Amino acid sequence: MAKGYLALVLHAHLPFVRHPEDEFFLEERWLYEAITETYIPLIRAFERLTEDGIPFRLTLSVSPPLVCMLNDHLLQQRYVKHLQKMIELAEKEIQRTKNTPYYATARMYQQRLFESYDTFCHRYHCNLNSAFKKFQDLGRLELITCGATHGYMPLMNQKESIYAQIETAVNIHRKNFGQNPNGIWIPECAYKKGVDEVLKEFGIKFFFTDTHGVLYASRRPRYGVYAPIFCPTGVAAFARDMESSKQVWSASEGYPGDVDYREYYRDIGYDMDEEYIWEYIHPDGIRHNTGFKYYRITGDVDLADKAPYVPEWAEYKVHQHAGNFMFNRERQIEYLCSVMDRRPIIVAPYDAELFGHWWYEGPRWLDVLIRKINQSARIVELISPGDYLHRYPCNQVAVPCESSWGNNGYHHVWLCKENHWIYRHLHEAARRMIELANSYPRACGLLKRALNQAARELMLAQASDWAFIMYTGTTVEYAVRRTKAHLHNFLRLYDMVKENKFDEDWLTCLESTNNIFPEINYRTFRSREAPGAAV
Repeated sequence: MAKGYLALVLHAHLPFVRHPEDEFFLEERWLYEAITETYIPLIRAFERLTEDGIPFRLTLSVSPPLVCMLNDHLLQQRYVKHLQKMIELAEKEIQRTKNTPYYATARMYQQRLFESYDTFCHRYHCNLNSAFKKFQDLGRLELITCGATHGYMPLMNQKESIYAQIETAVNIHRKNFGQNPNGIWIPECAYKKGVDEVLKEFGIKFFFTDTHGVLYASRRPRYGVYAPIFCPTGVAAFARDMESSKQVWSASEGYPGDVDYREYYRDIGYDMDEEYIWEYIHPDGIRHNTGFKYYRITGDVDLADKAPYVPEWAEYKVHQHAGNFMFNRERQIEYLCSVMDRRPIIVAPYDAELFGHWWYEGPRWLDVLIRKINQSARIVELISPGDYLHRYPCNQVAVPCESSWGNNGYHHVWLCKENHWIYRHLHEAARRMIELANSYPRACGLLKRALNQAARELMLAQASDWAFIMYTGTTVEYAVRRTKAHLHNFLRLYDMVKENKFDEDWLTCLESTNNIFPEINYRTFRSREAPGAAV
């Protein structure tokens, strides 16, 4: 029997981006890239492990916006077209790189694209949610949810907004995966006192915080971050282990920065002449990543001075780093066992998109790590947080510290000079949404449609992604435009409802475009003390 446990937790999330009006909308590529580079490689790793009879247990958070996008027929068909175009480019690259150091890498990309097409179109019939459900039903994944649109809960003034985010998420999860989620990845691991009260109401048993969320709890945690604490509500908080996390996510100190791994920032979408690449970039001539990257990191600062990528060298490093990670966890657990009276749990949470998208070799590293743990099985056992709670149902009670896993550990990333202006509008819109939900408890017909769409627009505006993008300075114009557009839509819907004057054509168009959460119920924004409100 193992001496301790390792909980690998992957958080799969993208903001809801869907633009029927433009087949070549740049931000939709976020989804296409994530499917090709992260979700399918992870699914293929799970398939290989299952076929080889290797037991494993991982935790995967699939956010509601991602669930809805993976369900969407328009985005599914656009992704298939994207894949076909990339396979066409791979054929050209095979010819271009022949008799060069880049040929083996080009062949590797071609093979992976063929596998992606087969996995997406044939194995899972264009819906990867069915793949996640399959591994859940096999007992290999514990699927958990997230906030409905990844809203940043500590900065929501009205508790009704938190209720709406959680209730909608639980409903989406149950509909798509056949059961209520036991756990949740609260967006940005951002906790404030009272959030657990809402989680408790919807049957959620655990969530995650950053390290200091538990270390600075209202009572000193007896086991540090190596066992959960119970909030007074009985909901468990698991904290991130910094040592194991840093080894994987840090580009400067962790494995992804190794000189033999693939360089993310060199791509033929920028390197090749426009005459060659024009069919595979945006029709307006805007250059972007294609996924064809031929260089390794090599430790050089100058992107122009990079050595060719060698897949065999990267594979060697994958095995080396998987072994190193397991060795470190074994030593860590052996030490913890000497000072604890129970088996410790090391919680290692990561953004799923780190694996494959940012760290190309990440899914393969995960595959190799699981196999090594299975071969040893003397010290480390893979476990989910839900499983740990079954084994250790009695835990210390304390209130976690208000915190997040953002830069500096609190709310600065989502409340700074670049994005602070959004909150007065979000708070006022939430106040008005609560007013509508309380005023019309039994709406039907056109009124109900308008109220449901108002709830969608508000939650889309609440997504933490937009504030984060404004902070990082990447696609700021798009994030600002999305925030303003959803708020504008909400205010127009509010006026329509209050004045009882409906523009049905506009509403129908909006329902078709911003079609997240098909079965949303605006009543989720009702005040709990309102007459007839659910308790």
